[in-house]
Amino acid sequence: MDTLLPTHHKQLRRPRINVRRVILLHTFLWLAFMIYRFALRSNLYDHYLATNLPPHAAPTLSRCRSLHLPPGPSPDFHRRKQSDRFVPGTKPTLLQNAKVWTGQQNGTEVILADILLDNGLIKGIGHVGRAAIEAYNDLVVIDLKHAWVTPGIVDLHSHLGDASSPELDGASGDDNSLKGPVQPWLRALDGLNTHDESYALSIAGGVTTALVLPGSANAIGGQGFTIKLRKTPERSPSSMLLEPPYQINTSFLEAGGNPRWRQMKHACGENPSRVYGQTRMDTIWGFREAYNKAREIKEAQDQYCANVLAGDWDTSARTTFPEDIQWEALVDVLRGRVKVQIHCYETVDLDDIVRYPDVQLTNEFKFPIAAFHHAHEAYLVPDVLKRAYDHHPAVAMFATNARYKREAYRGSEFAPRILAEQGLKVVMKSDHPVLDSRFLLYEAQQAFVYGLPENLAIAAVTSTPAEIMGMSHRIGYVKEGWDAGEDPPPPCCAAHLPRLTPSLDLVVWDSHPLALGATPKQVFIDGIPQLEHPYIVPKPAAFQVKPQVPNFDKEAADAVKYEGLPPLAPKKAQSKTVLFTNVKSAYSRVRGGVQEAFMAQEEDTGVVLVEDGSVKCTGTQKSCLTSALAEDTEVVDVRGGSVAPGLVTFGAPLGLEEISSESSTNDGYVYDPLLQSIPAILGDGALIRAVDGLQFGGRDSLLAYRSGVTTGITAPVHAWFFAGLSTSFSTGALHKLEQGALVQEVSALHVSVRHFGAAPSVSTQIAALRHLLLEPGKGDAGRYFREVGEGRVTLVIDADSADVIATLILLKKEVEEKFGNKVKMTITGAVEAHMLAKEIAEADIGIIQVPSRPFPTTWERLRILPGHPLTEQSSITKLLAHNVTVGIGIEEAWSARNTRFDIGWAAVEAGGQISKAEAIALGSTNVEMLLGGEVETDRAHDLVVTEGGDLLDLESKVIAVISPSRKLVDFF
Repeated sequence: MDTLLPTHHKQLRRPRINVRRVILLHTFLWLAFMIYRFALRSNLYDHYLATNLPPHAAPTLSRCRSLHLPPGPSPDFHRRKQSDRFVPGTKPTLLQNAKVWTGQQNGTEVILADILLDNGLIKGIGHVGRAAIEAYNDLVVIDLKHAWVTPGIVDLHSHLGDASSPELDGASGDDNSLKGPVQPWLRALDGLNTHDESYALSIAGGVTTALVLPGSANAIGGQGFTIKLRKTPERSPSSMLLEPPYQINTSFLEAGGNPRWRQMKHACGENPSRVYGQTRMDTIWGFREAYNKAREIKEAQDQYCANVLAGDWDTSARTTFPEDIQWEALVDVLRGRVKVQIHCYETVDLDDIVRYPDVQLTNEFKFPIAAFHHAHEAYLVPDVLKRAYDHHPAVAMFATNARYKREAYRGSEFAPRILAEQGLKVVMKSDHPVLDSRFLLYEAQQAFVYGLPENLAIAAVTSTPAEIMGMSHRIGYVKEGWDAGEDPPPPCCAAHLPRLTPSLDLVVWDSHPLALGATPKQVFIDGIPQLEHPYIVPKPAAFQVKPQVPNFDKEAADAVKYEGLPPLAPKKAQSKTVLFTNVKSAYSRVRGGVQEAFMAQEEDTGVVLVEDGSVKCTGTQKSCLTSALAEDTEVVDVRGGSVAPGLVTFGAPLGLEEISSESSTNDGYVYDPLLQSIPAILGDGALIRAVDGLQFGGRDSLLAYRSGVTTGITAPVHAWFFAGLSTSFSTGALHKLEQGALVQEVSALHVSVRHFGAAPSVSTQIAALRHLLLEPGKGDAGRYFREVGEGRVTLVIDADSADVIATLILLKKEVEEKFGNKVKMTITGAVEAHMLAKEIAEADIGIIQVPSRPFPTTWERLRILPGHPLTEQSSITKLLAHNVTVGIGIEEAWSARNTRFDIGWAAVEAGGQISKAEAIALGSTNVEMLLGGEVETDRAHDLVVTEGGDLLDLESKVIAVISPSRKLVDFF
C-alpha cells in the first residue's frame, strides 16, 4: 500500500543507534549485578532485610509456609536404611517357611515365604538364597515350618498406661480430667505410666502398637498418642512413642518437613453428661463453641499469613502470629492434621456430629472424623455416618460386649458384618482395660464367627486400625521385598521390589489367627523378639485352617429389621417327638460329671430321639429306631453336630439386672452389716435371697440360652462383705411361674473377703466370718451359718488374694475341728489360687475362677498365672493338675453367652491334658456342684443341640435345647 501514498508525504526516518549509550547501559547493569553478588556473599543483603523487615519475619515465613503442608511420612521416608526405633545390637533374623498374611489385596493375600529382618525393618520377603544368608555374620535363622505370620496387632482404642493396672487409689486414673468438659490441650502422654502390668500381657497376645486415648468423661478430652509396647533402653514414656507429633516440643512445625499425624479424643452422650451434670444439648453446644473459637483463630492465622506471603509486612509488623496454646490442637483439627476419634453410641449422637444438610459439627466446621468408637447403633444408620465431612469414618467396636448401659442396649454381634457390607471400615478395639487387649484378636474371631469376612476380620486388628491412625506406612502390613533404597537387592528377591519398608512388627502364631485360642509363638516389635521363653502346645491340623463358621444371615437381617432388639424367645417344637439326625457326638451328665455317651465312627453318624423333652435314645439309627416313628415326628438334621449338657453360668448378676448402669433395671445392692445399719423391719440376722429379685426374659439371659447356657446361678448383688443366698434358674424361662423356671430356689451362702479401700480391713472381715461360723446367731444368718458348720450348706467366698485364701484354709480347718463335720467351701474369683493349688486340694476346697482368663485388675489380683505363651501352665491347668475341682465363671452379664468359647479356650490351652467331657464339666456340672447344686438328684438336666460341630467349636451353632424339666424342646 506504500505506493499509493501521495507524493507530498514525507519519507519515514529510521532511528540511529547510539552505540556509546548502549555500551554505558550494559556496563551499568554489569556493575549492578556484581555489586548484588558481592552483597549476597558479604551478607549485606541479609543486613538489609534485617534492618528493613520485622525481627520475626523468618520464623513467621516458616510458620506460614508450614500451614499448608499435608501430614504424613517425610518424602524420603521410603528410602531409609534403618528404622528410627532400631536398637543397636539387635541381630538380623531370617524367618524361613512362613505362611504370611500380608494385609495386601484387601487382606486376601497369603504367601509362603522367608522374611528377612534387619535394622528394625523388613528387608525382604521371598526365597532367601545361600549367598544372602552368608552375607551376614550373626544372622539368626528360624524355621517356622509354615506357621502363620501376621503384622503386629494394632489397638485403635486403649488406655494402657493411663488407666494402668493394677488399679490403685493414687495413680491409676490418669485418663480423665474433671476440670471441664472441653480440654483439647490435655495430652495422654503426660499421664503414661511405664510400669503398667498390662504391657507384657498385651504383647503376649500379639499386640505391638496401641493408640492411648484420654477417657470419655470430657466432650473433648485431649490428645492421644500412639505407642509401641516394648520396653526401651531409655524406659521413658517418650521413648515408647511412634512418630510423635512435633508439637510435643514446640508450638509449631518448622518448614522443611511434613507434620506428623496427631490424635484427638471426643466423646458424646452419657459419659460427659453424667460427669458434668449436663445434657446432650449442652455437650453439642460445647463442641460448637470450642470449634468456633478454633475457627476464629484459624481464620486470623490465614489472613495474617496471606499478608506475610504477599510481602505486606507493614500490616503484619504491628502484630505477631495469632495463636493460643490451649486451642492450637483444635486449630490443627480444622487444618486436617488430626485424626479425630469420637466416642459415640446412639443414633442421636451420631446424627448430632454429622448432621447434613442442616450442617452440624463435622460439616459445619469442615473437619473429617477418623472413627466413631463403640458406636453400638452405627450399624442401624450407616447412611448417617456416610454424611460425615470429607470421607466415611471407620467404626471401632466390641464384638459382643453390649447392654451395659442404655446407649449399648441395642448393640449387636452382627454389627461388624453389617457395617462392612455397607462399605464402612471396621476396627475391633479393646478399650483396655475395659477388655484386656491381650485378647484383642479374640474380638476379631467373634466378629468372624458372626459374619465378618476372614480378610476383614484379621484386617480389623492390623491394617485397618493402622490406616485409621495414620500409621499404615509403617505398621499393619507385611510388605513384600527389600528396602527400596539405592542399593541393588540380593539375587534372592529381585522379583519383589516394594515401595515401602515398614517397621518390623510381626507375630508368629501357633494356629490360624482366627482359630479359637490362637497364641503367639513369638512377637517381634521393631525387629526385637519379645517372648524370652515362649510356652506353646502342639495343636491339631484343624487349627491351621480357617474355621468354617455358621450361617447367621437371618439373624443379621433381624438385627436391623427390629432396630437392634430382635425377638429372642425360642420357638417350641411342634411335635412331642423330635428326632435329631446326623449327630457326630453326644455327652451326658453322670455322677456329678460329664461323660461321652456317643461318638460317631467315620461316616456312621448317630441320632438322638426325644419325647416330651426327655431323651429316649442316643446312638445309631439301628439301635434307636427299632419301631416306627410317630407320623408327626419332627426330624432335624444337625449336620455333624452334637448334643451336650447345658452350660451353667455364675459370677455376674445375670437375672438380677437388665442394664447394669441403670439402677431402675436392677435388683440393687444388699445392706452390709459391717458398714450399715440394717433396717429393723428385716429382723435380726436377715439374709437376702437372690430368688426374690429375679428378672426373667432379659436379653442377656436369652442370648445366653441361645448360646447353650441353660442355667444361671446368681447371688445377691453386694458391694462389700455380706451377700446372701444364691439361686439357680432357667435362662430360657420367661417368668418365675413357668414350669422349670426355678432350678433351685436356694443354692449356697455367699460372702466376700476383699480389699475394698474404705471398707473394713481384711482382718475385720475374717473376724466377722469366724464369728458367724463358730458362734452362729439367730435368724436366717444364724441358721445358714450353722448349717455350713454342719456340712449341709455350701459356703461360697469371693476372694482373690493368695494370702486371704490361705487364711480361709485355716479357718475351714478350725470350723471342721469344732463341729466335727466336713465344711463345703468354694472360693470364687480366686485368680491367685494357683499359688496354693496343693493346699487347696488337701483342704478339699473348690475353685470357680472368675474370669477364666485372669487379669491383674487390682493389687490382690497381681500374682496371676497368665498361661501360654508366658507360663507353661495356666492357673486352671495347675489347679486341675492338683485334682482341685474347678469351674469357670464370668464378670459381666453380657459375656454369659460366650461361656462355651471360654471353656473351649481352656481346653485348647490344656494341650490335651483334659478331655472334651472334662472341659464341658468346667462350665456345667462343676459349677453347679461347687455352688450347692443338687447334681446327684434324679432331676433331668437340660441338653444343648449344636449344628455343624460340638458345643466348644467356633464352627458350631446352637439350634435347640432339650429340657426334660420343662417337658419341651426349644428351637432357635
